[in-house]
Amino acid sequence: MDFKVAIIGRPNVGKSTLFNRLVGKRLALVDDQPGVTRDRREGTAKLYDLTFTVIDTAGLEEAFDNSLEARMRVQTEQAVDEADLAFLVVDSRAGITPLDEHFAQWLRKSPTPVFVLANKCEGRQGDSGFMDAYRLGLGEPVPISAEHGLGMTDLYDFVDEQMKRQQEERAAVQGMLAEDAATDGEETDEEEIDNRPLQLAIVGRPNVGKSTLINRLIGEDRLLTGPEAGITRDSIGVEWTYKDRAIKLFDTAGIRKRARVQSKVEKLSVADSLRAVKFAQVVVLVLDAEAALEKQDLTIARLVEEEGRALVIAVNKWDACRNRDEVIQDLRDRLERSLPQLTGVPVATISALRGQNLNNMLDRVLDAYKVWNKRVSTSALNRWLEAVTSAHPPPAPGGRRIRLKYMTQAKTRPPTFAIFCTKADDLPLSYGRYLENTLRADFDLYGTPIRLNFKKGDNPYAKDGR
Repeated sequence: MDFKVAIIGRPNVGKSTLFNRLVGKRLALVDDQPGVTRDRREGTAKLYDLTFTVIDTAGLEEAFDNSLEARMRVQTEQAVDEADLAFLVVDSRAGITPLDEHFAQWLRKSPTPVFVLANKCEGRQGDSGFMDAYRLGLGEPVPISAEHGLGMTDLYDFVDEQMKRQQEERAAVQGMLAEDAATDGEETDEEEIDNRPLQLAIVGRPNVGKSTLINRLIGEDRLLTGPEAGITRDSIGVEWTYKDRAIKLFDTAGIRKRARVQSKVEKLSVADSLRAVKFAQVVVLVLDAEAALEKQDLTIARLVEEEGRALVIAVNKWDACRNRDEVIQDLRDRLERSLPQLTGVPVATISALRGQNLNNMLDRVLDAYKVWNKRVSTSALNRWLEAVTSAHPPPAPGGRRIRLKYMTQAKTRPPTFAIFCTKADDLPLSYGRYLENTLRADFDLYGTPIRLNFKKGDNPYAKDGR
């Protein structure tokens, strides 16, 4: 079992900066504007020789209605409940505020151990705020600077102590379980665990239901949702299992047209979403059934193809859709016209809110992943190459026909093929598309990008000067 540390505190005290410092990467968005973080984000922290899971949370707000701030507070409370240790971060330069005191009182009632971190203590400007943190009643605060990396050794000592205590408790429990198993005379075989989960990114325009979809899949309100567009800002990864297959779901911020993206935070959010696509293996493009496959949707789909990722299209809000046959036909026509490089991309109609047809979508995701990893034997490829060139011979620029001599698959993920031929530079794009479409149809490579590389064969007589 993993050791988890939750970073909590009011807005703009440096929680995301500390999160980035611990994981060693700029995963969480950081800006001077308060309230940038909304969903809780998990990452693998490395503090000297310690490795644990750290959770970045939204800034605590004293809101208890159905507002966005209240839903963010609920997410933070869930993070604290799941954690083995909590860091309460305060701003030593601003001093202790009534909001800090309010949430310190709440944390004193929580069974999760709490460690107070007085952030922004570089220089002398934070001395008074650091001393003021004693009155929170949560033990001795530790002065740190998340931005400059000060105070990390003190964090190490406290985390190390808590981890050792947890290990001792778990060792005792495991010893009791082992005794029970021995008395029962039962043997258990450990199955091999796949440590590399399928990386699945959920992308789309704002407010099409991406976070709702993930919440429905995992069976809990893990991500913030609501009628407000643009709630999600960070690309949040959630580990999950479907049909014994480990999957890591990535919820991403809605991607709008570049001209409409004005604020710095939204620019960072979109860049984070694009990075999630680059690291994904399969991408689910979520569409709104009432406005399926708009220009921006096609732009996102082309980006997925250019990055070489398998694609599945999920048409959401299908339960509220009218003229379903017309919508599906229009969607397929637009895909064929505007996205021929992904002919046959799988389409699933779903309702994330009601949980309808989600298994069908996930089965298509697993199928797309298999196609993305598919390998075709060299002998089969060369038999195919001979057949297609006989049926439709290559052109003959300058009176000499181009010869396609040999073909092999260079790699998978996505399927990439090398064709050795004469006059590779003179081969028309139209003939390359013919080969790609026929290859896709004959070897069932639908829904994934295909890469065809035409290489000029070496002249064996060139060195002899003939």
